[in-house]
Amino acid sequence: MIIEPWNDITPTIDASAFVATGAAVVGDVTLGPDSSVWYGSVLRGDDHWIRVGAGSNIQDGTVIHVSLDTHPTRIGDRVTVGHGARLHGCTIGDESLVGIGAIVLDGAELEPGSMLAAGAMLTPGKRVPSGELWAGSPARKLRDLTQADLDFIRWDAEHYIKLARRYRNR
Repeated sequence: MIIEPWNDITPTIDASAFVATGAAVVGDVTLGPDSSVWYGSVLRGDDHWIRVGAGSNIQDGTVIHVSLDTHPTRIGDRVTVGHGARLHGCTIGDESLVGIGAIVLDGAELEPGSMLAAGAMLTPGKRVPSGELWAGSPARKLRDLTQADLDFIRWDAEHYIKLARRYRNR
C-alpha cells in the first residue's frame, strides 16, 4: 500500500480501517472507522479533500479524485463503491451504492439510500434522490428502490466490514 503526504498533509486513517496492498491513499484523505480501500484503488486528495465515512468500502480498482478548490469528494457511512468505479468531486450519501464501473462526476450527488447502476455515468451536477435507482449514460431514473435493494445495500456494507476485519487480522 502507498500512504503518502501531499503538501505536508498526511492521510488520516482510523486504526480500524483496512487499506489493501497495492492501494494508494495520498494527501488530504480521511478514512473513517471500519472503512476499507481494496486492491489497486487510488484515493488522491491533492487539489481538495476526500472523506470516506464509517463502514464504507472502496472496492478494487476504484479511482477517487477531486476538483481544484471547487469539489471535494464526500463518501458517507456504510457506502459501497463497486469495483472499478470513478468518483470525481462528488458526494455519495449514507447507505448508498455505486455500481461496478460507474462514473460520478463533479458536483454530482447520490442522496442517502440511493443506487447508481453498474456502468452508469452521473454527469456533473446531477442528483440521484433517496430511494431511486439510476442507470445509463448519461444516468437517468430507472425505478424506485425496493426494500430488497435497500436491504442489500446494508448487507453489502456489513459484509465488507467483516471481510476487511478478516484481512486486517490475518
